[in-house]
Amino acid sequence: MKRFAVLSTAALFVLLGAAALAYPQQDQQDDKQNKSDKDKPAKQDRKPQQAQRQDTNGQESPQQKQQQQQERQQQGRNRQDQQQQDRNRQQQVQQQQQEQAQQQQRANERKQQELDRQQEQRETEQRQQDQNRQARQQEQNRQVSERLSEHRQQEMVAEQQRRSAQFRQEQDEQRQRGLEEHRAEQLQQQRRTAQYRFQEDYSRRERQEQLRFQNERNRDYDRDPYYYSAPVYRYRRGGNYREINQYGADVLRQAVNYGYGEGFRTGQADREDRWHSDYQDSYAYQDANYGYNGYYVDRDDYNYYFREGFRRGYDDGYNSRYEFGRPAGNTNVILDFQLSNILGFVSIR
Repeated sequence: MKRFAVLSTAALFVLLGAAALAYPQQDQQDDKQNKSDKDKPAKQDRKPQQAQRQDTNGQESPQQKQQQQQERQQQGRNRQDQQQQDRNRQQQVQQQQQEQAQQQQRANERKQQELDRQQEQRETEQRQQDQNRQARQQEQNRQVSERLSEHRQQEMVAEQQRRSAQFRQEQDEQRQRGLEEHRAEQLQQQRRTAQYRFQEDYSRRERQEQLRFQNERNRDYDRDPYYYSAPVYRYRRGGNYREINQYGADVLRQAVNYGYGEGFRTGQADREDRWHSDYQDSYAYQDANYGYNGYYVDRDDYNYYFREGFRRGYDDGYNSRYEFGRPAGNTNVILDFQLSNILGFVSIR
C-alpha cells in the first residue's frame, strides 16, 4: 500500500513536470505564430512594390507605347510617300520615253515626207529634162534643113575669131595682174583653209580646161553646125534683145549650171570656215570663166549667167539645202524651172 502511494506520487510529479514543460513550448509557438502574423502584411506590402518595379523595368509605359505607335505610323507614312515618289518617277520616265518615241516617230515621218518630196521632185525634173532633150533634138534636126546663107556664115566666123582673140588677150592680162595669187595669199592670212583649198582646185581645173581649149583652136568652121544654124531663141540682156541658135543656148545653159555647181562648193567652204555669207567675195565669182572657151557666145554673156547660177548655188551650199538645185553625180546642177527663169528664152520658130 505504501509502495502504491509512492508510485502514485511519482506519477503525479511526472505529469506536473510535463505540463510545466508544455506551457513554455506553447508560449514559444504562440510567439512564433504572432511574429509570423506580423510579418505577413509586410510581405504582402512588398508585392505591389515589386510589381510596380516590374512595370517600370520589365514592361513599357503607356507614353512609350504611344510614342512607339506614333513612330510606327510615321514610318508607314514615310514608306507610302517613298512608294508614291517612286511611282511618280516611274510615270515621268515612262512619259518621257513615250514623248521621245512620239518625237522620233514624227521626225521619221517628216524625213520620209521629205524623201518622198525629193523623189517626186527628181522624177519631175527627170521628165522635164527628157522633154527638153527631145525638144532640143527636134530643134537641131530642124535647123539642119534651115541653113543660114553663106554670107551670114562668114559673118559669124569672123565674129567668132574676134571673140576668141579677145578672150585670150583678157586671160593674159588677168594672169599678169596676179589676181589669183593675191586672192590666195589673202585667204591664207584669214586662215580660211576650206576656201583656200577650193580656190586652188578651181584654178587647177580651169587651167586644164584652157589647155584643152587651146588644142581646139584650129576648128573646122565649115563643119561646125553653129555657124550655119538659124537662131531659135530670143533673150534680153542689158536692155537689148538678142537672138541665138540652139548651140549658143546650150553654152548659156552650161554657164548657169557651172556657176551653180561652183557656187555650191564655195558656200560649203565658207560655212566650214565659219565665215560670213558673201558670194561676191569668192574668186570663182569674180572670175566667172570656168567652162568658157571663147566660142558661140560673148564672154560678158557667159560671165553674167555663170554668176546668176553661182549666187543661187552659193546660197544652197552655205545653208546646206537644195532650194535652187539638186545633186547630179559628183556635182550639183540647177533645177530646170530655175534655169528657164534665169535665161528667159523665148522661142522664135
